[in-house]
Amino acid sequence: MRDTADATPTLGIELSPDDPIPEIVSQGVTAEDAGYDVVFVSCHYNNRDPFATLTRLADATERIRLGPGVANPYELHPVTLAGKTATVAELSGGRAAFGIGPGDPSTLRNLGLDDERGLRSVLEAFKIAQDLWAGERVTHEGTFEADDAGLNFETPGEVPVYVGGEGPHMCRMAGKHADGLLFNGSHPDDLAWARDRVEEGSADRPDDRGAFDLLAYASVSVAHDAAAARGAARPPVAFIVAGAAPPVLERHGIDDDAAATIGDHIAAGEFTEAFELVTDGMIDAFSIAGTPAAVTDRMAALRDHTDGIVVGSPLGPDPETAVELAATAWRESASR
Repeated sequence: MRDTADATPTLGIELSPDDPIPEIVSQGVTAEDAGYDVVFVSCHYNNRDPFATLTRLADATERIRLGPGVANPYELHPVTLAGKTATVAELSGGRAAFGIGPGDPSTLRNLGLDDERGLRSVLEAFKIAQDLWAGERVTHEGTFEADDAGLNFETPGEVPVYVGGEGPHMCRMAGKHADGLLFNGSHPDDLAWARDRVEEGSADRPDDRGAFDLLAYASVSVAHDAAAARGAARPPVAFIVAGAAPPVLERHGIDDDAAATIGDHIAAGEFTEAFELVTDGMIDAFSIAGTPAAVTDRMAALRDHTDGIVVGSPLGPDPETAVELAATAWRESASR
């Protein structure tokens, strides 16, 4: 939902530090060279630290924006989260972005935090962060508390806020209050639905909020071997299915009980069992997986409904190669 008709669609990438940080940094450098606009580093307690990864990326890159994607306001106090993001802004010379959402229910369950998820906590967290980045001291009593908290250093540049979510209320809230929505979806039907919800929220959007990015935060797996690409998509699709809202599952004809069983296996650390339950229909509904030509066609189908895409995990069976293949597919999708 850009204000200008000729705005260039955003091309982002999610890098997941379940691989060693030097490998993630290498992928980030490749992404910058391939023309991506922003890197989001995924945030799960059982992976390597996202902010340590972003620190290394800030040193290794020159142009691309960098941020957590998607952090939640429960594992870290929102003021601490704002400070870590401000540090990324400082280290990168003002290139920070901030992805924040309600978190992954399967992993939050391990921390006893699954009942904390909600829209209000996300909104309060990023509103307080924006005040802190502007140099203000904050006192807050709501889903969290802060008493005269502030940062002892300046936050360079503007830090765009992207809300991660897929529910109707989160989409509307993002449309009204945030700079963008990282919509957890890769199917055109889901993105068309999300666009409608964002436009409902944007009806009350203040004029000074500026342009808005609706980005498909899509699980992408691309390789010249279609079977290998689809096989690599199973783990992230399992997490997506486990966290999908019932209306989303219904839209794609996926049984609630099947999704719940996958979520139970993930919460128990039984990942092999969870991934084996992922069906071809789930892969088609919740990922863009296949050969470069197939991925290009799927990306083309999203362009009418989005302002860009974030190429998400797993990227492909060979992530380093897939970074470039996905960027090429996105560029070529413009002419389909």
